[in-house]
Parts: sequence; structure tokens; C-alpha cells
Amino acid sequence: MPQLDTSTWFITITSMIMTLFILFQLKISNYSYPASPESVELKTQKHSTPWEMKWTKIYLPLSLPLR
Repeated sequence: MPQLDTSTWFITITSMIMTLFILFQLKISNYSYPASPESVELKTQKHSTPWEMKWTKIYLPLSLPLR
């Protein structure tokens, strides 16, 4: 029974890993990422409601006067 020749395995595996690394680098380099990934300030919009200008009071059951 012949022996398995493993002398080329190191070169094969090393070249495969290097090729995969280069291919992944080329794939990733095609994507465009923002230059600074800082949070963008959101502008708050003021909603006009009819009860904003009026004085309102919420009466809780416990704050009502006793009878």
C-alpha cells in the first residue's frame, strides 16, 4: 500500500488561505463606508396642538377636595 505524500500540503493550504484573504480584501474594498461614523443630530420638529397655549390642569382623584 503506497504512502500518502503530504509534502505539498503546507504550500497548498498556505496559498489557499492567502488567496481567500486577498479575495475577501478585494470584496470588502468595493464597499463605500462613511468617513466619520458619528451620530447625526436629529432636528426636532415642533408640533402645534390647540391645547399648547391654554393652561390645563390634570385633576387626580387623590388631589380633589374631600366631601
